[in-house]
Amino acid sequence: MDFDALKKLKSGTDVRGVAVGDEITLTDQAVFAISEAFCEFLIDRAKKRKLKIAVGHDPRISSERIENAVCAALLSCGVDVVKTGLCSTPSMFILLKESNFDCDGSVMITASHLPFDRNGLKFFTPDGGLSGKDIDEILKLAAEQSENEDGRAIDGNSKKIKGTVEYRPFMDEYSAILVKKVQDICGKTPLKGKKIIVDAGNGAGGFFAEKVLKPLGADTEGSLFLEPDGNFPNHIPNPEDGTAIAFLSRAVVKNKADLGIIFDTDVDRAACVDGNGREINRNDLIALIASIILPDRGGVIVTDSVTSTHLTDYIKELGGEHLRFKRGYKNVIDKCMELNSSGVYSPLAIETSGHAAFPENYYLDDGAYLVTKILCAIALTKKSPSEMIKGLKRPLEENEVRISFNQSSSDFKSEGARVIEGLREDAEKIPEIKLGQDFEGVRMELDGRWILVRMSVHDPVMPINFESDFEGGNIRSAEMLNGMLEKYPFLDLTNLKKFIFQ
Repeated sequence: MDFDALKKLKSGTDVRGVAVGDEITLTDQAVFAISEAFCEFLIDRAKKRKLKIAVGHDPRISSERIENAVCAALLSCGVDVVKTGLCSTPSMFILLKESNFDCDGSVMITASHLPFDRNGLKFFTPDGGLSGKDIDEILKLAAEQSENEDGRAIDGNSKKIKGTVEYRPFMDEYSAILVKKVQDICGKTPLKGKKIIVDAGNGAGGFFAEKVLKPLGADTEGSLFLEPDGNFPNHIPNPEDGTAIAFLSRAVVKNKADLGIIFDTDVDRAACVDGNGREINRNDLIALIASIILPDRGGVIVTDSVTSTHLTDYIKELGGEHLRFKRGYKNVIDKCMELNSSGVYSPLAIETSGHAAFPENYYLDDGAYLVTKILCAIALTKKSPSEMIKGLKRPLEENEVRISFNQSSSDFKSEGARVIEGLREDAEKIPEIKLGQDFEGVRMELDGRWILVRMSVHDPVMPINFESDFEGGNIRSAEMLNGMLEKYPFLDLTNLKKFIFQ
């Protein structure tokens, strides 16, 4: 395969593509070449030729096919393979840190919250997940190796195979690690008397009800969609999806539960629902975790760029600082690591999407670990999540509008940069506007409202986020912004105008 074809499979720090149907892009050949390249990449990192690599997967219907291609590639490189079966993405990294598997790396087969027909590969070394630059290096190496194919077989029957295969599940051990973390802080059965509903969305998160909550004493009766089903027949396993949250909210209210928990497909993200069915997500979720960790010693909370001004005020009231950084969970994690390395204490990196990473947990974005922090707080304080964040103010209006570029646009990235710089210059001339933190895009703050205009990480789109504390504030902001953007003929403002005249 050529590099251009492989490059299209890159998705940030992962590899993702269509894995089911008539137009498959994540083919056996692509998976084999990329997995083989990961071996060479890891050999260089580990400084040894003989490797041991763990391979796990979420319940997608294409996982078995892709696992076969991954394992065939690893075996053809002489790697000893440990197949862990159904697992969560975070567990595949914890396996490298807190088990006796003695693996040099791991591969997780998942496409996170994407539809059932997608799948992908996520790679770990003992140092953590790979960066976007690492993925570029692996894809280039895969393309080079494909051009010099030496006869290794995708079906795993090559005579050059020197590796071995062992099947060894890890989720029971991983669950026990989580249980112990809670018990060490809160006692043996700190959730006794609590009813907690889990919605796994038929993803990999069903283990949490049976193997984490029940050993801690919780009643999980009424939990939803715990059985893995790669067709995701009930709803998308995504904590940000309104339909998914609605399922959980109804179940919590119906069962008179104290708490609801929802995971995405591979359990690297999570969100909550309070006992009254109220969603604890996005700014609320960040505020909840901040209220748990900041009273200890303060510190800098690193978030993505779309968080609320009210969240900043709330973090300050708790004795912390709020650094609004770039979208992308790896971006906020890397910034948190950078701060701590420089001597500035930062106890949390978190995106509004539900990705949350703590230094004490290897900076790993783990939805299950995030929930254990919340469970410990509930057990110790005897308060509900809503009670813990009762001091957080919320905007009256929140909206996101996505504008695109006209088809004639040839270089949307440079055009987008021109728009952002132009908006910044225009805003500086308007006394009513205060420019906020702008590590990404331009943030314009007005009295009781704010606007963030930024470029999408991958797509030719400019998302615009609005918040207002008064009715009609977002429309006013959109009208002002529309006037500022009309001088850029390469922008398609249709969606913005629809929002104004809705």
